[in-house]
Amino acid sequence: MRKDHGPSHPSHVRGEPLDRGRRGRSGSLRAVLFDMDGTLVQTEEYWGEAMFELADRLGGRMSEQARAQTVGTSMRTSMRVLYADLGVDRDDDQLMADAGWVEQRTAELMAAGIPWRPGAAELLRAVDAAGLRCALVTTTPRRIADIVLRSIRADLGGDPFHVTICGDEVPARKPDPAPYLQAMDALGVEPGQCVVVEDSDVGIASGLAAGAAVLGVPALQEVAAAPGLTLRDGLAGVGVPELAEVLAAGRAERDGRRAG
Repeated sequence: MRKDHGPSHPSHVRGEPLDRGRRGRSGSLRAVLFDMDGTLVQTEEYWGEAMFELADRLGGRMSEQARAQTVGTSMRTSMRVLYADLGVDRDDDQLMADAGWVEQRTAELMAAGIPWRPGAAELLRAVDAAGLRCALVTTTPRRIADIVLRSIRADLGGDPFHVTICGDEVPARKPDPAPYLQAMDALGVEPGQCVVVEDSDVGIASGLAAGAAVLGVPALQEVAAAPGLTLRDGLAGVGVPELAEVLAAGRAERDGRRAG
């Protein structure tokens, strides 16, 4: 496990990217890129609790359907979903204040503890032991993500990520492919060498648009099947061989579409 030597802003990169002349063939697994909230750790519930509390402060009650629509999205998108659900109008300054309140409340809730999703810690250890490149790609802003990262590093005894990229460090957020493309570039790998692990519809769309094979492990949303996407109930029992199978399945589907 790589030890934490401190962050390098804006996106955190540890170690050197793979030599572009040594990247290996396109079909070989070289890197795994993980979402954070709801994928590795059970923190989506904290975001949801904060959103429900904000709705109460605004004099309404957020529906479960609206809450599901906010999973994995940016704060701006989440606020707009909430306002539409409540039938309230808020200007841009109020939106930013509301988003800041949700972020601060979520950080406070995280103080109670940051539980892993089943199988997530074991998978990170397996990816590290296999010598694969590893990235964290989250829509969560850096100041909140760092709370989770400190917990992850403490639990694992080191830093499992070569690269960490947060929602305030990218030119466009999920479902745009930009966050994952930025991570791949920092790692020095090609999309065809990567598996993205995601729980949300927007995150899955981002990984697929970036050209990666995607392992989807949704917990709070219904996710439809898509080319290049492998769906599982969770990460328990997932290791590097299973990730290699996800990559191979994604490659076969891409080759099939070209042949068609």
